Amino acid sequence: MRSRTRRLTALGISLLTAGALLPSSAGAAQDRDARPSGGGLSATVRYTQYGIPHILAKDYENLGFGTGWAQAADQVCTLAEGYVTVRGERSRYFGADGKPDGSLSSATTNLSSDLYFGGVRDTRTVEKLLDQPAPAGPSATSKKLMRGFAAGYNAWLKQNRVTDPACKGAEWLRPISALDVARQGFAVQVLGGQGRGIDGITAAQPPGPSAPDRTPDPERTAEEAQKLFSADEAVMGSNAVAFSGRTTANGKGLLLGNPHYPWQGGRRFWQSQQTIPGELNVSGGSLLGTSVVNIGFNGDVAWSHTVATGVTLNLHQLTLDPADPTAYLVDGKREKMTKRTVEVPVKGGAPVTRTQWWTRYGPVTTGLGAQLPLPWSAKTAYALNDPNARNMRGSDTDLGFGKARSTDGILKALRETQGLPWVNTIAADRKGHSLLSQSQVLPRITDDLAARCSTDLGKVTYPASGVAVLDGSRAACAIGSDKDAVQPGVFGPSKMPTLKNAPYAENSNDSAWLTNADQPITGYERVFGTIGTQRSMRTRGAIEDVAAMAKEGGLTVGDLQKQQFANRAPAGDLAAEDAARACAALPGGSATGSDGKSVDVREACDVLASWDREMNTDSRGALLFDRFWRKLVAAVPNARLWKVPFSAADPVRTPNTLDTGAPGFPTALADAVSELGGAGIALDAPLGRNQFVVRGSQRLPIHGGTESVGVWNKIEPVWDAKGGGYTEVAHGSSHIQAVGWDKSRCPRARTLLTYSQSSNPNSPHYSDQTRLYADERWVTSRFCEKDIMRDPELKVVKVRERR
Repeated sequence: MRSRTRRLTALGISLLTAGALLPSSAGAAQDRDARPSGGGLSATVRYTQYGIPHILAKDYENLGFGTGWAQAADQVCTLAEGYVTVRGERSRYFGADGKPDGSLSSATTNLSSDLYFGGVRDTRTVEKLLDQPAPAGPSATSKKLMRGFAAGYNAWLKQNRVTDPACKGAEWLRPISALDVARQGFAVQVLGGQGRGIDGITAAQPPGPSAPDRTPDPERTAEEAQKLFSADEAVMGSNAVAFSGRTTANGKGLLLGNPHYPWQGGRRFWQSQQTIPGELNVSGGSLLGTSVVNIGFNGDVAWSHTVATGVTLNLHQLTLDPADPTAYLVDGKREKMTKRTVEVPVKGGAPVTRTQWWTRYGPVTTGLGAQLPLPWSAKTAYALNDPNARNMRGSDTDLGFGKARSTDGILKALRETQGLPWVNTIAADRKGHSLLSQSQVLPRITDDLAARCSTDLGKVTYPASGVAVLDGSRAACAIGSDKDAVQPGVFGPSKMPTLKNAPYAENSNDSAWLTNADQPITGYERVFGTIGTQRSMRTRGAIEDVAAMAKEGGLTVGDLQKQQFANRAPAGDLAAEDAARACAALPGGSATGSDGKSVDVREACDVLASWDREMNTDSRGALLFDRFWRKLVAAVPNARLWKVPFSAADPVRTPNTLDTGAPGFPTALADAVSELGGAGIALDAPLGRNQFVVRGSQRLPIHGGTESVGVWNKIEPVWDAKGGGYTEVAHGSSHIQAVGWDKSRCPRARTLLTYSQSSNPNSPHYSDQTRLYADERWVTSRFCEKDIMRDPELKVVKVRERR
């Protein structure tokens, strides 16, 4: 190893040193409790093909240093904008009316985002969480990683010239503190709770004396809540499957992870290996700004995550003091809300000052997004409880995964740290074990508590969506605690839906119930998800596929790779033949569109009939079916879509048999034909001709399909009729990994980061893995030292902090 490194250095591979910077004066005043690293931090970063860094350090602070340095090298602009967000300074630099990219919250304007994160800053929320001793608070190891990450980011920023046009020369590109890193982590933790309700929290103001007494419509609210918390509406999802040794060729486990995350912005993954000799050796993907590996593998166990159905928030309906809408009653006793005043500097204008109102339960909110209003009237207001706003343990959970040696080790990490906010964990290990556990930090809403304490609104929303609305006027309706929970008000590990050592354990963002179709999981509370309800098209297709794989047996990593890019469209298998037949039977070969015009659909009938039912780049008819199917499921209620209804006794194969007599069928067909014709797209055009991304001067055809058609390799593209179809990807397959083991100590792993390591168009790693993805090719993971050192493109970079 020393010899190889000396040869590479002699060939001109850079030996870089860098100085750490303290935060700027504005940042230092704001983050007065942040501690500098003390100087002297260093790490060795070995880059292999496709810009994947293998970070070698002597301890955790130095490992954080190398990680922060390497992330900044690839993603400095994206990271820097995230720190502007969590400092509450977007309006100062980008204007109050600008729109955040959605990576750190659902705020629809910069001002709304700043009001919330400014409040987090002013109340020292994150500092108080950091001060909590473990296990309730983050460990000393996690804090060392944060300090090192900040120092590494700052060292890179001082030593290097920024070439990314997204922030080159920007005044908001400045050094950070460990507190900035922690605040970014806090934002990720509350994405499903307070982060989902930021607009409602920052807009909530007490009603005036003449304000009407408004109450939400229970049925409409329940319907909208169900949509809000469904996989169909999410910008994040995922598939993952773990196979036990009973199904594999060598008796060892296999794992295929396929998370569906945004392709742009601050919620991208970044790939690395982190090594502290004798302490930690883990490879995988990290969400940007995270100092640990979130999804990955080591020499003995591999894991992935899928966004879970557990609802990470609940509401408390307040009974207000008739004389004061900023006071509420609990057991008849008056409690005054806490008023928080936040001032936000605004670019080109005067600062904006607003108030927020907080209660014993959490902040008052006037809605969860525009579609779910919760009006504050003279009699009633709603407070949002988010237990993850008291959870900074996610990094410790990830560290525990990285050090685990089996699926039991994964469960141990989940049990001891209890840090994951909104995901399931699926894992497999070298010994042949499989695991799925829905271990989330959820409000401790039992079905009994909901039955006793739901308001009229909650009696409808809880069964429909899992969103509990509890009576905040009764102390007896407070959320209790489990003895094995490290945090009050959440479920303990013993309550988490878990399946161990099944032949396969699979999740595609439905509830844990059908993790394995032969071993359904039951007995959990509604807040975790549903039991015995219709599964999504993607779940049904996934279970069909993996159950067949498990039954056939003899599985290898190569079989996982084939499954990832099979691109089978389950909706096509169920509906395309019936649709083509009904299309051919339309009188005169025409259908009436939603605009009232008659459309000749005869060619469409033939195209649908001959489509291969797959979403490959050369699949002809895939685009037509996709556009038709989107319109059909949007127009026709699920109860009318199928002739054979859902049956819990046959959940994978039902519902089925398309009801082509539904009123919306011919209209959807006519609209799809008109849409493609208007865009100049042939009905039988290959999918890749009109589903593509442009990187530099190269047009890359993209395979895969949408949520509605149920493809495992999910791609949610952006429609641009003028641009020629789907000209970009919003979210979908991201950090993919297929992992197994053989007799050697090195895991057999293939990975792919679909959108590549860097968002800088000037980087050589801006689109190299995207080209691999377009060609359905993989990266052979280099985990062991011998494989790293043999990489033909190996570059060794030593980075050091000097003050």
